[in-house]
Amino acid sequence: MDIKKIKPFLYLGIFYLFISLILRVIFFFHPITNASFGFFEVIKIVAVGLLTDILVFVLASSILALYFLFLSNSKYKKPYGYIIFGLFALAFIYTAFVPGNIFRQYGGAFPKIAMSFIGLKTVLFGLMLFLPLQRIRIRNVLYFITLFLYVMAIIFNGVSEYFFWNEFGVRYNFIAVDYLIYTNEVIGNIMESYPIIPLFSAILGLTLAVTWVIYKKTKNELLTLPSFRQKLILLSTFILLCRISLLVVPKLDALKSENTFSEQIQANGLPKFYHAFTHNELDFFQFYPTLNQEVAEKTFLKQFNPPTLRRTIISSNPETRKNVVLISIESLSAEYLAHYGNTKNITPFLDSLADKSLMFTNVYATGNRTVRGLEALTLCIPPTAGESIIKRENNKNKFTTGSVFKSKGYDVKFLYGGYSYFDNMEDFYKGNGYDIVDRNNFIPKEISFSNVWGVADEDMAKKAIQVMNAEAKSGKPFFNHWMTVSNHRPFTYPEGKIDIPGDAKSRDGGVKYTDYSLRKFFEMAKKQSWYPNTVFVIISDHCASSAGKTELPMDKYRIPAMIFSEGFIAPQQFNQLMSQIDVMPTLFGLLNFNYESQFLGQDVFTENFQPKAYVATYQDLGLIKDNYLTIISPTRKVKQYSLTLQKSDLPDNFKLFYDETLLQKNTGYLVNETVSAYQSTSYWLKENKLNK
Repeated sequence: MDIKKIKPFLYLGIFYLFISLILRVIFFFHPITNASFGFFEVIKIVAVGLLTDILVFVLASSILALYFLFLSNSKYKKPYGYIIFGLFALAFIYTAFVPGNIFRQYGGAFPKIAMSFIGLKTVLFGLMLFLPLQRIRIRNVLYFITLFLYVMAIIFNGVSEYFFWNEFGVRYNFIAVDYLIYTNEVIGNIMESYPIIPLFSAILGLTLAVTWVIYKKTKNELLTLPSFRQKLILLSTFILLCRISLLVVPKLDALKSENTFSEQIQANGLPKFYHAFTHNELDFFQFYPTLNQEVAEKTFLKQFNPPTLRRTIISSNPETRKNVVLISIESLSAEYLAHYGNTKNITPFLDSLADKSLMFTNVYATGNRTVRGLEALTLCIPPTAGESIIKRENNKNKFTTGSVFKSKGYDVKFLYGGYSYFDNMEDFYKGNGYDIVDRNNFIPKEISFSNVWGVADEDMAKKAIQVMNAEAKSGKPFFNHWMTVSNHRPFTYPEGKIDIPGDAKSRDGGVKYTDYSLRKFFEMAKKQSWYPNTVFVIISDHCASSAGKTELPMDKYRIPAMIFSEGFIAPQQFNQLMSQIDVMPTLFGLLNFNYESQFLGQDVFTENFQPKAYVATYQDLGLIKDNYLTIISPTRKVKQYSLTLQKSDLPDNFKLFYDETLLQKNTGYLVNETVSAYQSTSYWLKENKLNK
């Protein structure tokens, strides 16, 4: 077989190795690289790095291999060409004109992207089918675009790795994953920090030049396409190389050196990024300010009585083993409730229920994703750098709210209207002793409406009643944690339920339909025999958005929370500052539970309660306390803001907005408390000390 057929791979591979070598040389001499290297160490770094780069390029060229695999003239022959074109046309009609298609259910820009991609493929295939004399020219244009995208990706990755090293002194880690999630903030930071027009002009110019050179040297290989037999040989060889790469790259990445910089320079950024994306962790001790571990733990644990991680909670009153239903509501910011000043009447039921409940008026969510809220309510611990524990490998056998209920003889379940494999919820809850009720448990006639996230909240409410009725017949108390789904983009729900049309796809509609569904749930629950003996905890998982003027804008973490039980919980307001992780320990206190605790949240009605809240993104970790917000961030940064309530006509306990004023000099004891909380939690998780 003619070796020239792999010329595009060779030229792109050589360019990729050249960029990677330049990066390593820069990293060697970068001011942040405060280490020295011996001659043989340099040889080892370059050799291991070169081998890693070759194997990574093999994997990264998979898309290019697929592109060449599907290059063919035979697919345009009758009748195959017309059949393929017809399938493309049908796919485009489906994405463009079918109202409930799978792409539109995801909402956002996704439907437009899918429609554009399929439409473009349809047009290009049609041109090559109906204009055979122009086929080579069209193929050359597409080939140039393919090369352009590859070259641009190589250059962009090189530039990105340089800037990442420039800031953190390491290859990609979870911060890079975080940057993909907070794209707007990252782009804004880049535009403010660097000469963006000259930089992107240089990248574009270099990309065009390199693409043109590779194109001119390889375009003739498209004149004669490989036969089916030749493609099989190429494909088999490529698959073998990919298998070798997948086996060898992790072993090379695991090679250790005495010098951390040596390990980072010899590594390749793309496997590091993949590892960070799949493992969801950011090493606290590598990137954040730290204290002596013993001092950190002592500082953090002084809030508890006794000041130990494992401690016995003993009530002076008899235990009350009531049923408990915990409802965590998707994306319900405090600002949507009338209590906090909303005038749109989109939560009439929750507002009325709050007046009959123990309402916590000053609660802050720990994060801005569902899995972070579930973590706070299930594990009752401060957030940690990286992803939620729910999405990590070491997420099982933890000390949870469910384990406390199980120790008291409760049935324990997690209820979710979607498929609970999403966000690793099924793995986490099953791994911690919960039974699962999700979309898999529904039969078709039980579903009146669904979208990509799951069945409508009203349908889940009916299923929840069925589940609780069955549990009540067993004679055992039950604890059910229900996570709602309807208040989520694309905000679609059944027509005729509320005064906002279901096809309006508005946030207000999503909120109001969820409120309507909860009203229906309570109307059904009141008719059941178990209702008088049940406590309901209603709380949001996180706010609807997290963007603001500062890293951690206060109003973007404020959530509604209440505990309701007729004849058991007296209507009242608790107005002190508290965290989402305090809610369940407080519930256990109200039930007078005696138990061995490893929770890091507090019962807010105990004498030693300290008003505070933990708020975080994936990398900025904050403590709100004593009218200050203290934030620790990667590269051991510390910021502190003084907090002043903005004026409004609302009572102080319902005012949402603060002026956050950056301080020039930090308050030392709050910095130590912030570091202690997050360092201790990170260490205990790493050492499995928060397991049962």
